[in-house]
Amino acid sequence: MNIHWLSPEPNAPFPDVELAFKEPDGLLAAGGDLSPSRLLNAYSQGIFPWYSPGEPILWWSPDPRCVLFPEKLKISRSLKRTLKKDPFDIRFNTAFADVMRACAEPRPGQDGTWISDDMLNAYIKMHELGYAHSVECWQDGKLVGGLYGMLIGKVFFGESMFS
Repeated sequence: MNIHWLSPEPNAPFPDVELAFKEPDGLLAAGGDLSPSRLLNAYSQGIFPWYSPGEPILWWSPDPRCVLFPEKLKISRSLKRTLKKDPFDIRFNTAFADVMRACAEPRPGQDGTWISDDMLNAYIKMHELGYAHSVECWQDGKLVGGLYGMLIGKVFFGESMFS
């Protein structure tokens, strides 16, 4: 398996997503950086970074991708009942870094997280530039759930969530 190594130049092109490996599912390239121009280039082609601390940056484009269409979303009766009680205050972009830090907390049975300090800093920069966004669930003044991701054009790329 020969992986494509990206040039350190932030505007260096990615290989065609058709070249992504089937195993591991969607691995496309390694290296590069998390600069805003590289992240925008990646997301605009359906490519995203995902790697563990101490590894080179790995870039992925799995096929098929999970796509949710809001108009086709089915909400269960139990969720509808919960939402009618209005238990949460839903906010957008009021605690972006806090949402990312909560998403970075290790899950039960896991040792670490892929959301490294480098990822945190890169996405905070993207938030400052208006591309990364958070959706937050607040209850009694406390952040109890949320997600963050990138918005490119009309497509939102969800990255991680917590509750």
